[in-house]
Amino acid sequence: MEENNYEALKLENQLCFPLYACSREVIKCYKPYLDRLDLTYTQYIAMMVLWERRQVNVKELGECLYLDSGTLTPLLKKMEQKGYVSRARSDKDERNLIVTITDEGMALRDKSVSIPEAINSCVNLSPEESSTLYGLLYKILHAKE
Repeated sequence: MEENNYEALKLENQLCFPLYACSREVIKCYKPYLDRLDLTYTQYIAMMVLWERRQVNVKELGECLYLDSGTLTPLLKKMEQKGYVSRARSDKDERNLIVTITDEGMALRDKSVSIPEAINSCVNLSPEESSTLYGLLYKILHAKE
């Protein structure tokens, strides 16, 4: 086959690669802030949902974070061991596992309030560029729904 037929396979021609690489770089920016809180990035985004809702079932949490229960189960167990959340079966339906933020978990919110601004300064985009990127990324995420 001609070499031109393989152009689509070049890394530089892939949309997925810069998305992947940027995601890794941005998450790396979070590390020093999250290390102080003893949280991983995935635990941090789970905490964001819980700070907002206080209580959520695992299925809803997975939908919010685009994560499956196989990823969430060990994550939530670890967070429970740290005292940030509690997990209990629903009284109405035992198949539903309810995750509730603890007072200790809520206390992390005050310690986290400056993180978004610190990360914005790492990204080096104007507010307009950030808004455009945000909209495009969610357009991609919602396209599969």
